[in-house]
Amino acid sequence: MSLKSNLSKKENNFYETERLLIRPMSVDDADLIFELYNMPNFIKYIGNRNIKSLSDAENYIKFKFLPQFEKLGFGNYLIILKEGNQKIGGVGIFEREGLDVVDIGFSVLERFEGKGLMFEAAQKIKSIGMDEFGLKKISAITTKDNLSSQKLIEKLGLKFQRMVTIPEDSEELMYYETE
Repeated sequence: MSLKSNLSKKENNFYETERLLIRPMSVDDADLIFELYNMPNFIKYIGNRNIKSLSDAENYIKFKFLPQFEKLGFGNYLIILKEGNQKIGGVGIFEREGLDVVDIGFSVLERFEGKGLMFEAAQKIKSIGMDEFGLKKISAITTKDNLSSQKLIEKLGLKFQRMVTIPEDSEELMYYETE
């Protein structure tokens, strides 16, 4: 990764943790988005994004993820397990309609749950958001019944504030924020 030093700050967003490589999501990751966004727990806890084909996944990346990187310099990142170079999930900081504070979100393929990988990835992205992009606060939202997300959000140091409803969603969500 010696190329890293030649990239501008906006493009220099390839990161590493002990077990993970983290890089911006690209259209080449449509296969992972297709699999992730069609998992029963993703649909149950996050919502149905109507990704029915690889083409839908590519368009979702092009029109949802890439514009935010262009606008803010950060967004949704692919998580790659170093061991075996496997794509395992996504983590990102998002501008979300209805929230005043950018929101951290994450999803992982079910076979990689419970190994601390999402905490490792989310902790890295949270610190990048605050240290490199100067974010003063980060929020998170989750459903009342998504206990594993609640635990991870709290482990990241975010505190429950109140219940919120965001546009286009009737379900009340738990809203957390850094202090």
